[in-house]
Amino acid sequence: MPSPHILQVNVSPGGIPKHSVPSARITFTRVEGDNWANKRVHGLPGQAVCLFSLELIEELKKEGFSLFPGALGENLTTEGLDFRRIRPGDVFRVGPEAEIRITRIRVPCKTITVYGAGIREATYDAEVKQGNVAAAKWGRSGFYAEVLREGNVRPGDLLVSGPRP
Repeated sequence: MPSPHILQVNVSPGGIPKHSVPSARITFTRVEGDNWANKRVHGLPGQAVCLFSLELIEELKKEGFSLFPGALGENLTTEGLDFRRIRPGDVFRVGPEAEIRITRIRVPCKTITVYGAGIREATYDAEVKQGNVAAAKWGRSGFYAEVLREGNVRPGDLLVSGPRP
């Protein structure tokens, strides 16, 4: 498995999919260039950045879902990072400048059903909702993170794990 890194940085004027950009600045409140259609649900405290992995995209594609990096609305598509091992509180340095802390697992919204009926159920269930990190679907819906240190991020930037709290 390659060293954990950013495969793609994604933004959109609202909704999904998000589209790849060569770089973006992550701030304490959001990824610049990214906007949310529903501000009552998206962009809340602790949700400045959404992460999803290429490995999970590939798993879900094998299950019949028509996915690609950015499809699920993630800001950072990662490669080489095992989402099943991520826990709220985990800290990552992203590239040379930015630092994020995982705040919560992402609850998939109904908008993603455009990629196939049953995708929400394939990525999230009652065990995950209860915070069971041993659940089979743990990590399959992605994660939200807060920004501890602002900075520019770009594809190829390494994700370096900090000490777990």
